[in-house]
Amino acid sequence: AGLGEFRIRDLNDEINKLLREKGHWEYRIKELGGPDYARIGPKMLDHEGKEVPGNRGYKYFGAAKDLPGVRELFEKEPLPPPRKTRAELMKDIDAEYYGYRDEDDGILEPLEQEHEKKVIAEAVEKWKMEREARLARGEEEEEENIYAVHEDESDEEGGKEREGEDGQQKFIAHVPVPTQQEIEEALVRRKKMELLQKYASETLLAQSEEAKTLLGL
Repeated sequence: AGLGEFRIRDLNDEINKLLREKGHWEYRIKELGGPDYARIGPKMLDHEGKEVPGNRGYKYFGAAKDLPGVRELFEKEPLPPPRKTRAELMKDIDAEYYGYRDEDDGILEPLEQEHEKKVIAEAVEKWKMEREARLARGEEEEEENIYAVHEDESDEEGGKEREGEDGQQKFIAHVPVPTQQEIEEALVRRKKMELLQKYASETLLAQSEEAKTLLGL
């Protein structure tokens, strides 16, 4: 390493020149029918010489491997992390992944209860302050009884079950329900309109509408 950069480069070039000449002689010996030294000869170890990938066999020896601009060539970029397949990703997804077992350790529930008490206390304090402000302005309002039951309210969307005198359950509907006669009349009117639209011409339809208008139907 103390020879200097230029001397080291010259020596490294000379070594590579001798190696190329050695390779040419081995190829000529094989052409003349001699042994294939390139195949059966001793192999050069990595610690004796390193070849930069894609550099056509040029090797660096000793201190030449630490020259400026050469060391970076041997530093390999880290491989990208392997990408997991969809099956590998789904393998670790279970109930715990979706948070269904967050309360099993007994830590989260006490924290939630403490936070709930704090939020309720803050809400009550805010309501008291607003009520005192209204009272100070003389805007006292009658509080609504949230437990009062009105007759027009129902427990269910469609109706409310009540016990009849005979013990049977009765359903009280809170929407208008047509009678059987009204349903039959609506079906007849619909059938008439379908027949008129199918067989009557536009002129007859117009006359029919005009007659209905005159009769007030």
